[in-house]
Amino acid sequence: MEKFTAIKGIAAPLPENQIAADTLLPKDALLTLRRAGLGKFLCAAARYAADGRENPAFILNQPAWRKSAILVTGAHFGHGVSSDHLFWALADFGIRVVISPAFDSDFQNGCYRHGILPVSVSADQSAQLLKAAADKKLFTVDLEKQILGAEDHADIRFEIPAFERHCLLSGLDAAGLTL
Repeated sequence: MEKFTAIKGIAAPLPENQIAADTLLPKDALLTLRRAGLGKFLCAAARYAADGRENPAFILNQPAWRKSAILVTGAHFGHGVSSDHLFWALADFGIRVVISPAFDSDFQNGCYRHGILPVSVSADQSAQLLKAAADKKLFTVDLEKQILGAEDHADIRFEIPAFERHCLLSGLDAAGLTL
């Protein structure tokens, strides 16, 4: 697992609340045991038209957000996750940080296990960050200092449990921790 220290970049806004895991990844993507290549299935129903072409209106298909490593989401993004495939798809797409006002515990724990940093913020902070993301402001997420910043916004302190923070900073997944 890649070490996590700090990430800088434009964040992609996905403001909808209650986006279920099964809408983020189609069922046929769950048939593989390979992590590589799953990024192309992330948000497939919204990213692609019925004929397989990219939907230019979807945020992750637009040039400014195509390579975003940071997602700012509505509450309970990815709820109902039942397998590792969603985390593999997020990581394969390049997502390293998910910012939300609320996470389901299964999603949050899965993020930690797969090198993705879930950052909880208040509903007011989330609304401000969603606007900053839509305005293509530069975000900085520093795990060492536990600070989230967006251009023209005050820094936000966040707390990550000590063990999960250590694992992310050290790049340790379950296998690495065992070794």
